[in-house]
Amino acid sequence: MKFPLSFAAVLPACVLALSACSSIAPPAAATAASASAHDVRQLGEIVDLRSGQRLTAEQLLAQLAAAPRVIVGEQHDQLSHHRIEQWLLQQLQGQRPQGSVLLEMLNPDQQARVDKVKPWLQTDPVVRPEHVAELLAWQPSWKWEQYGDLVMTAMRAPYPVWSANLDRSEIKQLFVDQPAVQGKHSNLANEGKVHDKLKDIIRVMHDNQIDAPRLAAMLSVQQQRDRRMAERLLAAPAPAVLIAGAYHAHKDLGVPLHVQDLTGGPAPLVLVLAQQGATVLVPQADFVWYTPVAAPAVASAK
Repeated sequence: MKFPLSFAAVLPACVLALSACSSIAPPAAATAASASAHDVRQLGEIVDLRSGQRLTAEQLLAQLAAAPRVIVGEQHDQLSHHRIEQWLLQQLQGQRPQGSVLLEMLNPDQQARVDKVKPWLQTDPVVRPEHVAELLAWQPSWKWEQYGDLVMTAMRAPYPVWSANLDRSEIKQLFVDQPAVQGKHSNLANEGKVHDKLKDIIRVMHDNQIDAPRLAAMLSVQQQRDRRMAERLLAAPAPAVLIAGAYHAHKDLGVPLHVQDLTGGPAPLVLVLAQQGATVLVPQADFVWYTPVAAPAVASAK
């Protein structure tokens, strides 16, 4: 049975529900920060979840550089996570040629713009980053103050940058159709483990104030977004790095399960970026980089 849903009312909630982010805005003074190698290497603590060992940033880099596909799961509103991602892209390219970078923050309808702007940026023109955001039709929901430095690094680099998300029109249709993904890892219909976990997360993100039709729609969209990211990651030139929200990156919930469904092979290597005090378990990631808890910014008086 299909239920009438207000797409305009539930789309923002769906987009944000599994992004593993909070409502804290970045301090204005920090938005111009670049990926200083010294600062990033000293930021927080890195753990190899498979062995329990602490790693240096260089040791982590060596592990990631050897993998054909890497997923980096972030907390979207943490500037430190974007600085780490920027540093990783810069350093990986120095260790071996980077095949491609994929961003959850880019939709398919922006790909043509990316492909047009990127060759121009590689000529190293003098241009305001904000103008690049305009040329890319960067979506306001992904704060440019947070992502600008990371995007400019990727766009000026020699490798292709790919969109990894669904278009808004696709999401709108998914809310109506609510198709189920096919695959034993991402579905596990007999036990419902993945579905139940995702539903619990969606409920928590909505303070348990969500009805069954909307819950079903959000679950369907979330899994279809994970499937799209997996498809794009597999199609992208290797070695490939996908940057997405932490729940998309989790090996027991998101994109890695869909990669296993599509290939029958192992999951990509997963690095989760998390604030200190968060819990990241062995089944969820290969590595976790714990960053200091960001101080709340003072809200503007607009």
